[in-house]
Amino acid sequence: MATLRLEDQLCFALYSASRAVSSAYRPLLDELNLTYPQYLVLLVLWEDEACSIGQLGDRLHLDSGTLSPLIKRLEAAGLVRRQRSVTDERRVDVTLTADGRALEDRAACIPERLLGSTDADPAQLAALRDALTLITAEVYARNG
Repeated sequence: MATLRLEDQLCFALYSASRAVSSAYRPLLDELNLTYPQYLVLLVLWEDEACSIGQLGDRLHLDSGTLSPLIKRLEAAGLVRRQRSVTDERRVDVTLTADGRALEDRAACIPERLLGSTDADPAQLAALRDALTLITAEVYARNG
């Protein structure tokens, strides 16, 4: 039988871990003048070079109402460019600018700096990431 003790709740452990990790990222991202959600968008674009807002939403599990203002701020900062697709005018494509691409070099050290600030075992962290990815996929598959 499940208990209602706070310490027994997976959701609380995930919430606490997410807040702690986001907090640890903040000073590193402040150096780049980025918020954590903006960093996530750029991670996708550094990997894929260009994609639609819908594709970004799918990768980041964010809706367009959340993504649009984020992307507008990145565009105002000169890091990305938005444009209507030439093949489907309903679709808005997002691409990196030269400044957005150059920022990748400055951001490349962030994961290592973050891990260096803990004594966590990298193999255990990788296993945890993989387990969380699986749980996330299963929850989305069952609950939409």
